[in-house]
Amino acid sequence: MLVVIENEYDGSDFDEILNFDYQETADAVVSRVLSDCSCPYEAEVNLLLTGLSEIQEINSEMRGILSPTDVLSFPMHEYEHPADFDEIDPDSFDDFDPENGSLLLGDIVLCIPRIKSQAEEYGHSTLREYAFLIAHSVLHLIGYDHMTEDEAEVMFKKQDEVLEELGITRN
Repeated sequence: MLVVIENEYDGSDFDEILNFDYQETADAVVSRVLSDCSCPYEAEVNLLLTGLSEIQEINSEMRGILSPTDVLSFPMHEYEHPADFDEIDPDSFDDFDPENGSLLLGDIVLCIPRIKSQAEEYGHSTLREYAFLIAHSVLHLIGYDHMTEDEAEVMFKKQDEVLEELGITRN
């Protein structure tokens, strides 16, 4: 499993907000989600860390919404059924990196200032908010959604289980 992190956030408070090993945390969360969902492949996720204006620009360009958000997920594959990896063509250059053979799951964009403000709002650590947003996004990358009550129940249960298994709690 490979999580490629690119940091485009230029705020002086970066080390204060992400005051933990954010690469190790991202690796652990992505690995746990994929393990819990029985992903049979080595996988790759790209994670971009941004500020408010950058995520607002991406949100406007990609979704037509002119406001910042906490996280955006851009899956590489559309699943008919969440985490049904049988839908993936192992011979497809669209689904796999030809250089390393990893399943390309997609891109996640995280807004560092929103991680901080939401952690404060919900009364938990920035580690917990960061891990939560990654777990939530990886589930989106493999086809989970929360558009209906039933979908939301399944997805939220999975993300809570991942964080609990990793010992990343609200306290």
